[in-house]
Amino acid sequence: MAVTYLKKAAKTPETETASAQKVAADMLAAIERGGEAAVRDYAKTLDQWTGDIIVTPEQIVQNAREVPAQVKADIDFAIKQVSYFAHAQRKSLQEFRVDLHPGVVAGQRVIPVNVAGCYAPAGRYAHIASAYMGVATAKAAGVKTIIACSGPFRGGPMHPYLLYAFNKAGADVIMTLGGVQAIASMAYGLFTGKSADVIVGPGNKFVAEAKRMLFGKVGIDVFAGPSEVAVIADETADPAIVASDLVGQAEHGHESPAWLFTTSRALAEDVMQRMPLLIDALPPIARDAAGAAWRDYGEVIVCDTREEVAAVSDRYASEHLEVHAAELDWWLQTLTCYGSLFLGEETTVAYGDKASGPNHVLPTKAAARYSGGLSVHKFLKTLTWQRMNREAARDIGVVTARISRLEGMEAHARTADDRLGKYFPNESFDRGTPVST
Repeated sequence: MAVTYLKKAAKTPETETASAQKVAADMLAAIERGGEAAVRDYAKTLDQWTGDIIVTPEQIVQNAREVPAQVKADIDFAIKQVSYFAHAQRKSLQEFRVDLHPGVVAGQRVIPVNVAGCYAPAGRYAHIASAYMGVATAKAAGVKTIIACSGPFRGGPMHPYLLYAFNKAGADVIMTLGGVQAIASMAYGLFTGKSADVIVGPGNKFVAEAKRMLFGKVGIDVFAGPSEVAVIADETADPAIVASDLVGQAEHGHESPAWLFTTSRALAEDVMQRMPLLIDALPPIARDAAGAAWRDYGEVIVCDTREEVAAVSDRYASEHLEVHAAELDWWLQTLTCYGSLFLGEETTVAYGDKASGPNHVLPTKAAARYSGGLSVHKFLKTLTWQRMNREAARDIGVVTARISRLEGMEAHARTADDRLGKYFPNESFDRGTPVST
């Protein structure tokens, strides 16, 4: 049994983390001090944006008139898919009540947060899908107020298709803000007067660090890093499709890992030969990103058995995981650590990223070992409640008093004593030995 690296990454996603942390920390501190004025300064300096921060209803209507009909139809289709899946997720989480003891009833309520902040990055690409992935999912959860943010696109206003997607998916407020200043504005309630309870959406390393630093003040979807893809393949896989899918995700950015785990050395070597040719055939922006990502972060691992492949895959816990191998049900039952799983050649990460239905905001940097991606559940709180009659208070009260005193918590015990004394004045109880120190 052996695990062999035919290609090993020269860098890790942590390589650039320290500098991003300092930038994000400095910006958050400045915005907390300076408020909206500081945000406007950052928008001008970093994005050359001096226009309206909040997009007006008139601008939204005018923008929709200028979006081509086929673009609208495609975005509408994708929103429908994402919304349908999110509503199914919502139905999977139920409220209930249960009788725990005679006279004791308890239960669970499922309640959406009041305000959600949904971010979609601008930058080298128009991240249309990120707009509806966040907003449509929050809408399905029943969030009362959804605030959406994305930055100016290449020096101009927000990308028109992204703006259309935000609005069509159900955003209540849309702001032209990008980067750390967008995350901070949603967290602090700037421009809207409504602080987000949860902030979701992908972004660059500065956005990721800002969300991480604000976690606790607000909820977040995942601790995000550069987008990742892993492909599991055996001798039945098509090397041309495997290579295409690896390149398809490497174009996300210079730091996006692409990994191949296989039991076939011949397939691995074939894929490695194809990668440079596919990257060279890309347009300039994608070629630059994918070339650096494959050079610095790409890995190819050959294993003797599929069990070893599964173990390697679970250790990497990739954001996106494709399986091009025989017996897909075996892989579905065996694999445990991934953001989202794509079974068989017929599906691919790009389908999930854009239009198939499950959310594309997923854990990276091995966080899939303990966390799933963005779902309707991220916008919901499961809240417990309880109620009991006086007879039940007697049974629960004496146990509570004794355990509290065993722990040394006399004040806790006395809350039980007071009820026992009030409800059953003529009875005596073993309440434990009072705390004396």
